[in-house]
Amino acid sequence: MNVPFYDMRPANEACRSKIDAAMNRVLDNSWYILGDELKTFEQNFAQYCGAAHCIGVNSGTDALWLALLAAGVGPGDEVVTVAHTFVATAISIIKTGAVPVFADVDPETLLIDPESVKERITGSTKVILPVHLYGRCADLSSIIELGSKHGIDVIEDACQAHGAKVQGRCAGTFGKAGCFSFYPTKNLGALGDGGGIITDDHNFAERLRMLRNYGQSEKYHHDSLGYNSRLDELQSAILIEKLELLDEWNSERALLARLYRDRLCNVSAVKLLADANWPEHVYHLFVVRIVGDISRELVQSRLEETGISSACHYPVPVHRHEAFAELDVHPGSLPVTEKIATEVLSLPLFPGMGTTDVDLVCDALVRALAA
Repeated sequence: MNVPFYDMRPANEACRSKIDAAMNRVLDNSWYILGDELKTFEQNFAQYCGAAHCIGVNSGTDALWLALLAAGVGPGDEVVTVAHTFVATAISIIKTGAVPVFADVDPETLLIDPESVKERITGSTKVILPVHLYGRCADLSSIIELGSKHGIDVIEDACQAHGAKVQGRCAGTFGKAGCFSFYPTKNLGALGDGGGIITDDHNFAERLRMLRNYGQSEKYHHDSLGYNSRLDELQSAILIEKLELLDEWNSERALLARLYRDRLCNVSAVKLLADANWPEHVYHLFVVRIVGDISRELVQSRLEETGISSACHYPVPVHRHEAFAELDVHPGSLPVTEKIATEVLSLPLFPGMGTTDVDLVCDALVRALAA
């Protein structure tokens, strides 16, 4: 048997003719930066999310960084987020000159714990940055309430949550802004790097449009220092076509996740995360915790021997990387984060994956745990 962890080909093939036409359209127009394709995608994605504005940038990391800059984050400020995330979340904070302050995560969802956030808020806290990990939104009602109480902006890291919802409202629309990655493996993925920021604040959106384009208010008029971070026409055209299939792909992900849950709910060495149905959860990843006496690494090795690929998101908390050693996080201050980092295992899940593949993975996992 052979089940890859992720295969982009089925989803891309589902819209191959439209992608080809979109690419040809860009070539025929011979306009590659800040053109009509970007404007159309920004309008379409903003409408899909229920936001007033979308600003396309060149990556999810830049989306976070520029959103923080536009919110006035800089040296001397603190941003509360999590260490159980991809390092880009923390890098975006550090690039502003601010300091990331890590809250712990809820052991049932592995998402930011509002009670832990409350303990981290100080007079220097400028922004709360919840991460909607694995395709599920954090506890936004509690986070937004904390932000309002203390006069702190909330900026959502929705890089893994395209189309995820809370009570019918899309990820990214609760705080000051929502930040997305369009990396190829995301639920809505380009064929290269890309990112976007959504917001309802017109002035905030205008600041972002200037920041992404050298600080220009109009050509050769630079009102502020800015950067070169633009979603190009080719990726925009591709994303226009893929956006039409996003709900279908998310529904397919949710079906596969439900099959996983049904098969693994009674396996003692597998702890499932708290349940949530699509469209609340869009299952960017299907993550379990390997608990008990067997190590995750041994389980992974045994799966690999049978042709099943898996991954860990994320085996090393951000503050444990050498690059972030200067943050000096107090030992024992993130007990849940430290524990789950040794347990989390991501199983194969992608649009186009067959239901029989789920059975193969589950059968192999049960054998790996029993061997």
